[in-house]
Amino acid sequence: MKPISQPTSRTTRLALAAVVASLALATTACGGDKAAAGGAAPDAKPVTLTYWGWAKGAQATVDAFNKTHKNIQVKYSEIAGGPDGYSKITNAVKAGNAPDVAGIEYTQLPEFASQGLLEDLTEQAGDTVKQKFPASIQNLVTFGGKTWAVPYDVAPQLYYYRTDLFQKYGIAVPKTWAEFKTAGEKLQLADKNVHIASWADNDAVLLAALAWQGGGKWFSTEGDAWKVGINDAASQKVASYWQGLVDSGVVNTIPAGSEDETKARTSGTVASFIGASWSAGGMTVAMPKLSGKWGIAPLPTWDGKPASGGYGGTTYAVPKGSKHVKEAAEFSRWVTTDAAAVTARLSSLTSPSSALPANVEMRDVAAKAFKGGAYYAGFDVYKIAGAQVDTIVPGWTFGPVQIATNTAITDAAAKGNLTQGLTAGQASAEKGIKERGLNLVK
Repeated sequence: MKPISQPTSRTTRLALAAVVASLALATTACGGDKAAAGGAAPDAKPVTLTYWGWAKGAQATVDAFNKTHKNIQVKYSEIAGGPDGYSKITNAVKAGNAPDVAGIEYTQLPEFASQGLLEDLTEQAGDTVKQKFPASIQNLVTFGGKTWAVPYDVAPQLYYYRTDLFQKYGIAVPKTWAEFKTAGEKLQLADKNVHIASWADNDAVLLAALAWQGGGKWFSTEGDAWKVGINDAASQKVASYWQGLVDSGVVNTIPAGSEDETKARTSGTVASFIGASWSAGGMTVAMPKLSGKWGIAPLPTWDGKPASGGYGGTTYAVPKGSKHVKEAAEFSRWVTTDAAAVTARLSSLTSPSSALPANVEMRDVAAKAFKGGAYYAGFDVYKIAGAQVDTIVPGWTFGPVQIATNTAITDAAAKGNLTQGLTAGQASAEKGIKERGLNLVK
C-alpha cells in the first residue's frame, strides 16, 4: 500500500525482553528465506494447503495461485472474522487439526505467538519481511528476534461521509473532533432522524484505534514486564467524548457489521463513519445505489494536526502443527509480494478488496487493480489512505491478552458506558497477564 512512505509504526516494537518472556515457542530459526524459491521440487507430488480467512478477494487470490503453481495447491475456507474466527483457529491448533495458513490481524498476532499457537517463520520468510516491508511494518510481525507472519496491509483510519447529505444540510467536512461534534449537533437540529455517525459498543478495535490516535498507550513494556494503560488519561478523554455524543443523541448506537448499520448508511440516517482503506471495497457491493455519493477524508483530530491510529490490518501466519510450513510460507510470500496476487485480490467484482498493501512495491499495483474507484467520484481511496500512513501515531503496542481485553471492554460498554469499558479492560488485561505468568508493572 504505499510508495516508499514508511508508516510510523503500528504495533511499535514490543520490547525484546518482554516479548522473549512471552514467547514460549520452540525452535530457533536461522538464516535465509527458504520458501522464496517456490516450494516443492518439480517432480514432487503436489502439496495441498488449507487456508482459513475472511478477507475480501481471498478466494480470487487462491484461484490465481493455484493456476500458476503446480507443486502447491491451496484450499480456502472462509471463517468468521473477530473473536469467533480466532477461537476456531485456537481450538483447531489445540486439537491438532489447524489449517496451514490463517489470517491473523496485527492486533492478535502477539497473543497468538506468545501462546505458542504459531510456527516460527524466520527461516522461511524472515528475509522476505526484511526486504519487502518498511521497518515499522516489520515490527508488527517480528518479536523475540523471530518472524511470526508475513504482513499484507496497513490501515490508517479514514473518514467516509455522504457528500449529498453534507451539501443538503450545509455541513463542512470536520477537521477536528470539536468540529465533528458541532456538525453532528447541526444535523440533529435540522433533522432528528439524521446522525453524524453511529457508535458500536461491540467494536473495541475502533475504540483502541481512536485511543491510539489520541495518544493513548494501552500496552507497553518496562524491562521484562508489561504495563497496562487501557484506562490512561488519553483513552479516558476519547471514551468520554464519544459517550457524550451518544448520551446527547448526536450519534446513535448500532452494532458494527450489522444489517442495521448498512441500512442506516443507505437510508441516510447516518451521514458518515470511521473506516480505513479496506472499507471502500465492501461498500461498492453493500450500497451500490450510493455510487458517487461518498467522500473520503483524513480522520478529524484533536488539534487539527494530521494523526491517525491503525484500524485493522492482516497478516498471513502459519498455525502451529502445520506439516507444510515451507509451502505455507511460500504461499504467504506470494500473496503479499507478487503483483499477480495483489491484482487478483483487488480485481474481484463479487468480493472486492481495497486493502492498502504494506509492501510499498505493491501499492501502485493495488491502486490500478481496484475496481471500485468510480464509485467514489472525485476521491482516490489509495491516494488518500497512502498519505495517512505516515500520520499513524508511534508508540502503540498490542498486548499478549488482547482478545480477552477486547471482550471485557465490549461487554462492559454494552452494559454501562465506554469509560466503564476501559476500566473493565484494564482489570481484565492485568489479570490475564498475571495468569499467563508474565511480569506486570503496577
